[in-house]
Amino acid sequence: VIINVPPLTEERRIQLTKQAKAEAEHAKVGVRSARQDANKEIKDLEVSEDLENNATADVQELTDKYVKKIDDFLSAKEAEIMKV
Repeated sequence: VIINVPPLTEERRIQLTKQAKAEAEHAKVGVRSARQDANKEIKDLEVSEDLENNATADVQELTDKYVKKIDDFLSAKEAEIMKV
């Protein structure tokens, strides 16, 4: 089976880029939501303030790491979409 797919127009490329940005933002919201849940769990534990602060800092570090991965992936995907 051979399917001829016409090349993407500039307008369609822009639409796909916008959609990719929306999906990336949705992923970031998910990561931030997971951070909030983790921080809530940490606060519910009855541990010393130092341990709580260290755990919260670790959660923030992971959040930053994954948000950066999402941004990097989005940049690569935008370049791929806009490539003629």
